[in-house]
Amino acid sequence: MEYRALGRTGLKVSELCLGTMQFGWTADEETSFAILDAFYEAGGNFIDTANVYSRWAPGNPGGVSEEIIGRWMKARGNRREIVLATKVRGRMWEGPNGEGLSRAHIMQAVEDSLRRLQTDYIDLYQAHAFDATTPIEETMRAFEDLVRQGKVRYVGASNYPAWRLADAVAVSERHGWARYESLQPHYNLVHRAEFERELKPFCEAHGLGVIPYSPLAAGFLTGKYQRNAPLPPSARADSVRRRYFESETAWNALETAQAIAAERGVSVTQIALAWLLTQPVITAPIIGANSVAQLQESLGAAGLRLSPEEMVRLNAASGGEFHWNDA
Repeated sequence: MEYRALGRTGLKVSELCLGTMQFGWTADEETSFAILDAFYEAGGNFIDTANVYSRWAPGNPGGVSEEIIGRWMKARGNRREIVLATKVRGRMWEGPNGEGLSRAHIMQAVEDSLRRLQTDYIDLYQAHAFDATTPIEETMRAFEDLVRQGKVRYVGASNYPAWRLADAVAVSERHGWARYESLQPHYNLVHRAEFERELKPFCEAHGLGVIPYSPLAAGFLTGKYQRNAPLPPSARADSVRRRYFESETAWNALETAQAIAAERGVSVTQIALAWLLTQPVITAPIIGANSVAQLQESLGAAGLRLSPEEMVRLNAASGGEFHWNDA
C-alpha cells in the first residue's frame, strides 16, 4: 500500500484509512480484531474513529470503538506503527458541557479518549462537526494547548462548511497556533457538490489533507443495488433508496462505474475508490467493513488509478459540473 503525507505535515499515512464506526455496533470485538489485523497486515497504518461511536445504538454508551482499538493496539504492541485519528464534538455525557467544541468539553473529552485508547497521544484529533455556539478562537486555542502538551500531534476538521473552515485556519495562522491540517468531508462519486464547490479549492490552496467518508455512498457504489430490483438485505437499504433511487445521475454514475470495472476486470467498489484516489487532493478515503471479506474487496483499490479518459467518463456521468484537477 502506498503512503502519503497528511496535508502539509510530515506524517505518512496509508492511502486507505480504516473507518471503525461499525466496531461494537454491527461488528463485535472478535470481528473487529480480525478486520484490524487484516488491514494492518495489508500495510494499512491509518485508523479513524470517534468518541461517539456508536452511542446511537441501543445499549452502547459511546466510546466502544475507541475501547476496542485500544485493546487491539495493546494486544498487538503496535501503537508506534499506527496513525490514530479520533474526533470530538458529539454528546458524551449529560449537562450543558456534555457536547460541543468548548474548551471545557474538549479538555475532558480528550482525557476520556486517551484512556479508552490506552495511549498517551492522539496523532490526529478532529472536530467532528462545527459548533456555532462556541467562538472559533476558544476551540483553536484548546487544540493548540493539547498540541503543546503532547497529547495531540495534529488537528483536523470534519463536516465543516467552507466559511467556518476558513475562519478556523485564519485564526490559527494569525495567532501562530496549530491549525487544521486535514478535512474529513462527505464525498463520493454520487455526492460531489458539497465538497467540490468550495471546500475542494480551499483544501488545495491551503494544503489540507482530505480524508473523505462514505466513499461508497453507504453501499450504493458497491453494485449491490440495481434499477427496478428489490432492495438487498442491509440496515442502510431504505436510506440508500431514499437518497439515490430517484436520481438519474446517480444511476448513470453507478452504471458507468460498472462498465469501467468490467473493462478493467475489477469490482465497482474498487473503481469508486480509485476515482477518489486518482484525485491529487485526496489523502485517503475512509473504508469501513463489517467483515474481513468486505475489507479485502476495498483493499483491492490500493494502488489502482484511473486514466484521464476514465475520469472524464465518470465525471460526465456523475454531473460533470466540477473539474478542479480531477485527473
